[in-house]
Amino acid sequence: MGKLLDAMRSRFLTRDLPKTAKGQFNALMRKEDGNTAKVAERLGVSRRTVQRYVSGERNIAKTKAEILDRLTQEVSKDHQPRVTARAVKEAQQRGMTIETRASFGFKSGERTTDDPRMRRLTEDVPDHLIPQVFEAMRAGDEDKLNELLGQGLAEEYFRTSGPDAAALDVEFGDIDYIELDLR
Repeated sequence: MGKLLDAMRSRFLTRDLPKTAKGQFNALMRKEDGNTAKVAERLGVSRRTVQRYVSGERNIAKTKAEILDRLTQEVSKDHQPRVTARAVKEAQQRGMTIETRASFGFKSGERTTDDPRMRRLTEDVPDHLIPQVFEAMRAGDEDKLNELLGQGLAEEYFRTSGPDAAALDVEFGDIDYIELDLR
């Protein structure tokens, strides 16, 4: 898990995801009321494989990495839905702020920074991006979260109004520190 997802989850969720593969599998089974067919569909494995995990014939912790990644993603989608919904609502009402020290660079037509450089920024996340940011957090999509927050920082910090604004492409990476909060 990356720094962005960790920052979002630590601020907006009250409990962590289960740490072990077995704990995550049990959480998914509880969410689906023990229906092995639904769990199999969500994990992309056969129903019999899920039945083997349940009976203990097969150890979920020793399964393929891609299945473990899918398990983590599926559990994070369902983790604390009411807490997440309340956080989304509050963030849309009050707004959200990002404070970070990260590497930023930009490209705009012919003008390009020589190299991205470390900057410390505290900016508001644009209101229209907030639902997408929380959706990326629920999906466990670090790349999408990085893209959205980079886009938000670009809109608030780097872009100016006018014809050049749309052509500016901001690179946001090499995060040293990040914290998200409500305004």
